[in-house]
Amino acid sequence: MGEDRRLAAVVALAQGMAAAHGSREAWRAAAVGACRALGGSFAALSVWERDLGRLKVLVNVGELAEGEEEFPEDEAYPVHQFAEITEFLHEQWAGGGEPDAWVETAEGPADGQPGYCHQRVAALRRRGRGCCVVAPIVLHGRAWGELYVARPAGEPVFARADADFATVLASVVAAGIAQTERLEEARRLAFTDALTGLANRRAVDVRLEQAVARHRRDGAVVSLVVCDLNGLKRVNDTHGHAAGDRLLERFGSVLSLCGAMLPGALAARLGGDEFCLLAVGPPADQVVKAAEELCRRAAELELGDGVACGVASTEDPIGTVRSARRLFRLADAAQYRAKAERAARPVVAGRAGPDDPVLRLADEPSQETDGERRRFRGRHAP
Repeated sequence: MGEDRRLAAVVALAQGMAAAHGSREAWRAAAVGACRALGGSFAALSVWERDLGRLKVLVNVGELAEGEEEFPEDEAYPVHQFAEITEFLHEQWAGGGEPDAWVETAEGPADGQPGYCHQRVAALRRRGRGCCVVAPIVLHGRAWGELYVARPAGEPVFARADADFATVLASVVAAGIAQTERLEEARRLAFTDALTGLANRRAVDVRLEQAVARHRRDGAVVSLVVCDLNGLKRVNDTHGHAAGDRLLERFGSVLSLCGAMLPGALAARLGGDEFCLLAVGPPADQVVKAAEELCRRAAELELGDGVACGVASTEDPIGTVRSARRLFRLADAAQYRAKAERAARPVVAGRAGPDDPVLRLADEPSQETDGERRRFRGRHAP
């Protein structure tokens, strides 16, 4: 391959990773780009899971052998079977060398001899492949994993020049992975409450919009539990804000625990002492049961005075839900009523009959109550 074609291949790989949405797409773009650049028939990207002592395959692309999957759930190998990742590379770096790629064949090592080839040779023979080039991926100065590209038996064996090019590709892949990790961390922080580790208001806005759209499309049950933690101001004034933060963190853990009763539920802190659970799919009664458990556990917390809890579900008689804002207003109004009544159990919108005061409060909020309630402020249409 000429220099121009190799440069074009490097650019294509980098662009493919940059355009990826999330890690899985980035892994696949890396493997596909390397496979094409090196003229391989198969490529894989693996990560060294240090805590588990194994090399885990993240993605396989190209001509897959029997038992191989594109995104395998459990394809992993004890790292001692492919010890180059820990021993050979360490020795190379300690001696001032670079983490260069090497070539192996179904007959044994070719250009570059890491000294631990027996497992790879057996794998090549078992899968009908004639040779492979293995390129270590180094991230933040540490071995992260490896890029592996193979050709079928009978095809030309990779040359030393191919191994050198694979080393370049591996460095491009490492840069792409680092960028993907930074973006994912930024996204995670953008949708996470820093104190509790729960989802934040922005995450609820996005998920609730999607949930209501799904409800309007196919009738999926959408339920929202809005909670107001009682007594936070008293705790802050009496014991200090550090104690108040501990109460918020502790309640966040309780909310997460109760949310686990609802498959796929999103547990979030809206801000201050307000929290919520968003569930899509579970029946309303199941959501109410989780909210009851939440109230019970919150009442047992050492600090605070329990929680005021309101529930609104599209499965209950609350009228047509055309917007995320309306469902939130209903749950918020139910929470407001629970707080006003000092209720030990959740108040559920729509279950007090056609004259349910929660429905009136949500749909025709008075100026007086509006000033007292923390209402859903977003871009949603009424």
